[in-house]
Parts: sequence; C-alpha cells; structure tokens
Amino acid sequence: MRKVLLSSLAALALTSVASASQTKFYVDDNGQVFTKPAEGRTLLKQSTPWYSHADKLKFGVQTFIGYKYSDYDAPSGKNVENDSRFDLRRAYFQVKAYMMEDPKSYYRITFDINRDNTGDEKVRAKYAYVYFNEVLPATGVEIGLAHRPWHDYEEHNAWYYRSISKVLTETKRAGDLSNSADFGVMFKTRTKYFDADYGLFNGEGYHSTQLSNGMSFEWRTTAHILGVSGKDHPETKTYFDASFFGQLNHKHKEVAPGVFEDMNFYGIHAVYNQPEFLVAAQYIDSKVDKYKGVANSKSGKGWSVNAEARFGEKKDIKILARYDLWTPEADDGASEYDKKSYIVGAAWKQNKNIEWVANATVKDYDEQLNTIKGGDATNGVDYMITAEVKF
Repeated sequence: MRKVLLSSLAALALTSVASASQTKFYVDDNGQVFTKPAEGRTLLKQSTPWYSHADKLKFGVQTFIGYKYSDYDAPSGKNVENDSRFDLRRAYFQVKAYMMEDPKSYYRITFDINRDNTGDEKVRAKYAYVYFNEVLPATGVEIGLAHRPWHDYEEHNAWYYRSISKVLTETKRAGDLSNSADFGVMFKTRTKYFDADYGLFNGEGYHSTQLSNGMSFEWRTTAHILGVSGKDHPETKTYFDASFFGQLNHKHKEVAPGVFEDMNFYGIHAVYNQPEFLVAAQYIDSKVDKYKGVANSKSGKGWSVNAEARFGEKKDIKILARYDLWTPEADDGASEYDKKSYIVGAAWKQNKNIEWVANATVKDYDEQLNTIKGGDATNGVDYMITAEVKF
C-alpha cells in the first residue's frame, strides 16, 4: 500500500515537471512511474487529467534539512564518541480536499517522514481527519487522527522553531508528556478575544498503540488580550495571549499486566509579540500514579521561557533563545534532580519558502541522568544548521 501511495505522489510531482520539459513518463497498472516505454506501460501525456471528487485540492510541503554535530560530555568512567551527520529531520506532505458546500469544511491528510531508532526513514500518517466548520456557533470539529489542543497553538504563536526543538510538553529534554496528534474528536472555538480547543482522545498519541479502554480529555483555552488580527506573520502583527491547557489522561500507560497509570497535567502560558520581538513563558505541573514507589519520568514540574529579536526592514533576521527546566518527581526515598537545557541561535528568512537557522543546544542534566551516550541523555552541546523549506 505504501509503495502505491508513494508512486502516486511521485506521479503527481512528475506531471508538474513534464509540463515544463520534453521528458516522457510511463505508468504501469500498479501506479509506478517510469521514464522508458515497456510492455504494460502507458504513456503519461501532458493532457492526462487528474480527477478528484473534491471541489478544490490544496497541497502543502514542509521539510527540515540540516547538519548536526554533537559534542558530548563523557559521563564519569565512560568513553563517548561525538556525532557528526547530515540529516532529514522531518518532512511533511499535506493534502486538503474541500468537498462540501461550506468552503471552510474539508478533509485533510498529512504524511510524516521521520527517522526511527535504526536510522531508517519511515512514512506514517500524522493527521487524517475531516473538519466540519460551524457545527456550533463559532465552533468547528475535527474527527479522526486529529490535532491535540496544545502543540499546534504554541508552534504557531510562541515557538516557531520546530526544526530545532519540540515544545516543552513534547521534548525528551523535559517530561515528554504528549505528542501533537491522536485518534479522537476535537472541537475548535474561535472568536476575536477568546478561542479554545478541547476534545476526547485515545491518549497514547498517533504513533503508539491503545492498550486499554482509558481515554484522555484534553483542552486549551486562550485569551487574546489585544484581539486577533488575522493570520499575518509574526513579523507584521502584535498580539498578547494567555492560555490554560492540560490533559486528564485515564489509563495512560501499562506498568504491569493489567495495571495502568493515570497521567494528569496542567499548564499556563503567556506570549507577547510585536514585529520587533517576541517573548513567551510557561509552567507545567504533571502527576502520574506511582507503582510500588517508583515515579514515572512524566511526573514532575517544569517551566520554559523563549524569546526572539527581529532586525532588518522586513524583520527577516532573528536572534533567538530558549531555556527549559524539568524536575521529575523522585522515587520514594530518593532526591529530586533537574534537567536543564539552553538554546541560542540566529535565523534568516530568505523568502516565504526558505528560512535558514543556526543554533546551539546545551544540555545540563544532573549526574543521575548523565549516564548513557547519545540523543537527549548525555550532557553536551548540539550544533545545528537547518534549512526549513515549505510551500
């Protein structure tokens, strides 16, 4: 199924190229595309129509391409080799199909290319939902593999550098509490001075298995103190938002056969933006049931602050910084410890399609954590250069 899907996407891209060149393409019965004729292959002509039952299709692509050098601090008594690599950090392909009389209702599917622990690049569905506009006054609803209430808001209003780091609720440098999509239903209320997302989900996230009959109620409420001024870029508008968000996640994780933990977390967040700068801060308190006196790493408290300053006529040159602190709840009889990290960097928005980012991420964990090599588990500095491409 994945081969057919990828071949179909390739055919779509190749058809666009064909309109500007003399290259001929051929397609077989399985949907695979070739540049040479053969038995069972049909010429893909420029005039070949693409059919859709939707009134309109809208495509989007976003890719993070970069280089990363990790300078690790070796834990006591261990020899750690530094890492150096080019990588494709993330790539998204999105289609929206507007199928209904209401032009604001649509079906969306987003595919996510991500590297797994073996180094293999895998394609999986990130979002696959139908959105119905105005099912209630000022309120729409997503049904399917949908957004969760918090992540998308923060990444589009307060922390614009997903290519560097996930937000505090999701990053492994903190509690790794929740990811950005899940199977469920989410209502979206939008007004000039207030909006909210709230819904019911499986709770494990879009790349984990539902292991119990537990559900997760999740929400975000945001006061737009200065009102909403449309969907302009942060370099062109001023806003001041205050939010309350969280999850009541029943039977979140199985810790023993037939024994499940609940996870409840609450957060507050504020952000102020004007064309010249942005500053944002948040605090999170998470509680997870203890099993036999052992605390779950998702139980704890944390806070984060980030800022950026913008320069130039178009505010396309930026200096950015972020600080995260996560204090996991200790096991019974053990002392607490901290996970601290710092991000500093600069960005240049070359045009509406490409932004270049250079940064350093410093990890400064207490000794209890600094014991294994690699990723987010060893102290040190990650140096990154990233090209974010989108259209």
